[in-house]
Amino acid sequence: MDLLDLIDAVQSVADGVLFGATYALLGIGFTMIFGVMHKINLSYAAASIGAAYASLLVMAVLPVPPVLAYVAAAAAGGVIGGLVYLIGFRFIPLANPLATLMSTVGLLLLIDEIIVHMTDGVPLNYPALFSDVIVHVGPFGLRGDLMFVFALGCICMVLLLLLLYRSRLGLATRAVSQQPTASLLCGISTTRVNVLTFVITGVLGGIAGAMTGAAIGMLSPLLSLPLTVKGLIVTVIGGLGSIPGAIVAGLIVGGLENAFQFFRGVSERDLYIMLLLFAFLVFRPGGIFARPAGRD
Repeated sequence: MDLLDLIDAVQSVADGVLFGATYALLGIGFTMIFGVMHKINLSYAAASIGAAYASLLVMAVLPVPPVLAYVAAAAAGGVIGGLVYLIGFRFIPLANPLATLMSTVGLLLLIDEIIVHMTDGVPLNYPALFSDVIVHVGPFGLRGDLMFVFALGCICMVLLLLLLYRSRLGLATRAVSQQPTASLLCGISTTRVNVLTFVITGVLGGIAGAMTGAAIGMLSPLLSLPLTVKGLIVTVIGGLGSIPGAIVAGLIVGGLENAFQFFRGVSERDLYIMLLLFAFLVFRPGGIFARPAGRD
């Protein structure tokens, strides 16, 4: 590899790490719901894309600046998150894990169908902020839109951590995730905490959907499935229930994804990400920050 190839490889990894903030937000959403309810919500990424589409609808109706698309996506994500809880979890026996899992699969397909029928399956352009800005650092050039996505993702993560560790809602959420029965005996409404968890993760998902659209430059119903897979991979690599793990894993997956694409091409990129997932399941099933587990 000559010097130019090395520069291109580092540039590709840097772009991937910046875009990895989107994966980190999705992983946080998956892991927060699992941490509180011990359930996997497979419709989460589809709801995120749905919220981004809703922000496009808002901008088509109201003449608002493009930056408010993120606010609209966050609001739509919170509403969709609350609806997902009411439809897919509230009235379904939680003691039957297969029932809730299949209900989220149904919701994933339902959201995708709604998007396809409303858009005729045609991809739509999504506005990117600072797309004409390139910050040069030595031989490298950092895209302004990706830097904005990364900065917005970091701000969301910091605000979420402050909410979880510096507020009564965060205390209640952590209590329900660790000791749900003891939380009930202490007067904490688990239903209220569950609803708010879905709304909060929905807000994060809406922003992640908008960030994805802005980074790619378009929205498509075909994004739901790959984002669901990437969100689950980040959740497993980061460790189920670990928010710091999801943040680090999202950035790692984003960087490695671009590295694999650079060296092996886009057709083999996801193959190596899957192999990375299997390696973690075998050698570090508890995630990045878990102690290495021995084999039975």
